[in-house]
Amino acid sequence: MKKRLLFVCMGNICRSPSAEAVMNEYIEKYQLTDEFECDSAGTGAWHTGDRADGRMRKHASLRNYNLTSIARQFDAASDFDEFDLIFGMDQQNTTDIKALARNKSDLDKVKLITAYCTRYSNYSSVPDPYYGGDDGFELVLDIIEDACEGLLKDIT
Repeated sequence: MKKRLLFVCMGNICRSPSAEAVMNEYIEKYQLTDEFECDSAGTGAWHTGDRADGRMRKHASLRNYNLTSIARQFDAASDFDEFDLIFGMDQQNTTDIKALARNKSDLDKVKLITAYCTRYSNYSSVPDPYYGGDDGFELVLDIIEDACEGLLKDIT
């Protein structure tokens, strides 16, 4: 049975779809597609049904990541049951998800993605690039690549 991973940010158009794409790329690279499955969601519903932000898609494509997910809102009723681990992109996302937990088992699934960073361990969150420039989108990818590498090492 595959281990299911869910990445969550605020709107599900920048950080969490990037984490989903990066982790999917790593899973494929290391031939772990039979072991893991990924998805992403947002704590809010503002962008439900939208593709990832065009700027995020552009920067991700420069690193050969394809952001294909469609934004959706985190659904506590099903996501806690369907996913083995749930990763917030920042402290607020993580707190918001934990507030929806029904029990200790749900709480135990929720982690902060930057806890798995080694090279970018000075970042306590993946900063939201939405209102910034190109450097912000590149930083998001740098942090997420680092976190996903650490996470994969931790769970394999």
